[in-house]
Amino acid sequence: MGTLRVTGFCALLTMALATSAFGQQAQARDGFWIGGGMGYGSLGLSCDGCGDVDRTGGLSGFAKLGGTLRQNILLGVEMNGWTKSEGGATVTMGNMSGAAYWYPMATQGLFLKAGAGYSILAVEDDVVSDNDTGFGFLGGVGYDIRVGRNLSITPVANWFRGGFDGGSANVLQFGVGVTSH
Repeated sequence: MGTLRVTGFCALLTMALATSAFGQQAQARDGFWIGGGMGYGSLGLSCDGCGDVDRTGGLSGFAKLGGTLRQNILLGVEMNGWTKSEGGATVTMGNMSGAAYWYPMATQGLFLKAGAGYSILAVEDDVVSDNDTGFGFLGGVGYDIRVGRNLSITPVANWFRGGFDGGSANVLQFGVGVTSH
């Protein structure tokens, strides 16, 4: 829960620093873009024979890159990950998706995203290492807070899911990143 507080504090600090001077920066998107960030994620798991498994929180991150199709539509690749270590075991979930980013108001920073791709769920401890792969989905919302001509602080809320043999896992992710347009 401490990670959630830190992420929330960072998001509030970012918004507080986005003064009117930052708000006057143009929201122009053109050509290549790249970004990444970290935050908190909550993993949910459902599988045959698992019974009732509670969601669990852990460290989460994302990286993205791509190109601008139009001022309000970006296409790219996004990688999302989640991990938690406890009692000598580490659980990791990752998702790599082709993604589309849509800015409903081309001159503003709000965007919605969706994508599909490849997902992996891995469990490792001192004795056993196992993983399962499958089809993955990505959805999310974010806001580019322009802090320079080509640089934005980007708070995001993402959801990614992987379907695996006999079950599925999903992560609800909250983070703050940096994007260069």
